[in-house]
Amino acid sequence: MSHTIQNQKKILTRIRRIKGQVEGLERLLLSKHECNKVLQQIAAIRGATNGLMMDVLESHMREHLGADDIPPAQRQQELVDVMAILKSYLK
Repeated sequence: MSHTIQNQKKILTRIRRIKGQVEGLERLLLSKHECNKVLQQIAAIRGATNGLMMDVLESHMREHLGADDIPPAQRQQELVDVMAILKSYLK
């Protein structure tokens, strides 16, 4: 999957940021902070995860669905695959 290799630094930066946010959430829970702070941290993690998903999905769609040299059958299968991933993500 060359698009994840090309954007690896950007993707890893986002993942590390999410990891830091999750660790921050754990610290909040262990220190028994107010629910509002916990909820705010969960919302931040969700936003960061959504941003990561959009970046990777956009790259994937451009490479696997938008390229001119993809045969129609392969393009159709890629579309089916992406739709399955989106359905599971949006549950």
